[in-house]
Amino acid sequence: MQHAKFSVGELIHHKLFDYRGVIVDVDWEFQGSEEWYEQVARSRPPKDKPWYHVLVHDATYNTYVAERNLEPDGSVDPINHPYVDLIFDAFENGIYVKKSKVN
Repeated sequence: MQHAKFSVGELIHHKLFDYRGVIVDVDWEFQGSEEWYEQVARSRPPKDKPWYHVLVHDATYNTYVAERNLEPDGSVDPINHPYVDLIFDAFENGIYVKKSKVN
């Protein structure tokens, strides 16, 4: 069984591209297309390990990142992204708390 190093709401730092972000979803293995992988995942990270959907700090986009390219963010500062308030209810002790589903 796969074990993800990070979970939803955790702050991360991208080791290759030097940006901060927050995890919004986890895929136990790569779920993108082969075409996307060939064009975008130039470092060829493993597809059979966890991949993460990340809101990027001070940006308006999100990314899809292999676990091996991430490390914990040393900061406890919140992430500045327009979708943070849509996905999370609170920011407590450096971790975002995901909104509860209504249905």
